[in-house]
Amino acid sequence: MQTPADLVVILGTGGTIAGTAASASDGVGYTAGQLRVQDLLAAVPALSSQRLEAHQLAQLDSKDMDVATWQRLAAEVAAHLARPEVAGIVVTHGTDTVEETAYFLHRVLAPSKPVVLTAAMRPATALAPDGPQNLFDAVQVAAAPGAKGVVLAFAGRVHDAVQVRKVHSYRVDAFESVDGALVARVEEGRLRVVGRWPAGEALGLERVTRPAVQWPRVEIVMNHAGADGAIVRALQAVGVDGLIAAGTGNGTLSRALDAALREAEAAGVRVWRSTRCDAGPVMALPGLLPSAGALSPVKARIEMILSLLGSTSS
Repeated sequence: MQTPADLVVILGTGGTIAGTAASASDGVGYTAGQLRVQDLLAAVPALSSQRLEAHQLAQLDSKDMDVATWQRLAAEVAAHLARPEVAGIVVTHGTDTVEETAYFLHRVLAPSKPVVLTAAMRPATALAPDGPQNLFDAVQVAAAPGAKGVVLAFAGRVHDAVQVRKVHSYRVDAFESVDGALVARVEEGRLRVVGRWPAGEALGLERVTRPAVQWPRVEIVMNHAGADGAIVRALQAVGVDGLIAAGTGNGTLSRALDAALREAEAAGVRVWRSTRCDAGPVMALPGLLPSAGALSPVKARIEMILSLLGSTSS
C-alpha cells in the first residue's frame, strides 16, 4: 500500500519566531532562539489536525547564521524530501538572513517539493506575535498540491527565494518580492497562486561538503560618496577570494573604488558588480566589471561562493 505524501516536516533553527522577552510589551529587546520548534507548534492549535513531524536543527539568532549550519540544514532538507511520505518541508528561521538561507537552499537543492521558510518580526512573547500565523501559513504552503521549490511564507505572502528581500527593520510585513516575483498569497489557510513556483538546476550537496574553514572568502564592499578603495586593498591583504561591489544605481563605482577592484581582479580576485538599490538588475556593459545580474549583494556573494567551490573542487 502506497503511503500518501501528506507529511510536513518542520525544521527549527531559532530566530525571532522562537524568541522571548521579559515583557509582552517589548518587541525589540528580546533574545532570539529560546523556544524549541515543538513549543512553536503548541502555540498553533489549528495545526493539530495536520500530519507533522518536528526536529530542532539549531537555535541561532539568524544574524549569526553560519556555513556549518547551512551544510547541516541542506543535508537534512534533502534527506526528508527523499522520503515518499513527505509532502514538503518548513524551516523556521530568523528574518535577518532568511533570504540568504533561502537562496542557498534554492541553488544547492532546487527541490521539486516545496521547502518553505518562515519567520517572525515579533518574539513569541509579544502582545500580538506574528509567528503563529506565519507558521500556520507555511505549513499550508508546504502541504499544497503543486507547490515546489524554495519559498518564504511571510505575512500572508509567498515569495520566490531568488528575489525576496527584507526591506523594513520593524514592520511585520518586512519582506518584498522585487521585479514581480511574488508566487502566491495565503488567505484564511487557502493558497492562491499568483505567480510561478521557483525552478532551477540543483548544484547538489556535493558542492558544499567541504569543511567551512576551506570555503572561499567572499566579501561585500559598497560604493558611496568618497569611496577610495582602501577597503579593497585591506581585504586583499588579509586574503580574499572574491568581492561583490554593491554599487550605486546600475552598479556604478567611484573611480578610486573601480580602480582598486580592477587591481584586485588582475591579482586573481573574482569581482562582480551588484547594486545597493532595493531592486533592479545591473546591466552588463562593455568595459565594466562583470555584473551580478539581478541578484542582491548578499545573494551574489552566495552565488560567487558556490561558483568558486565548483571551480576549485577536486
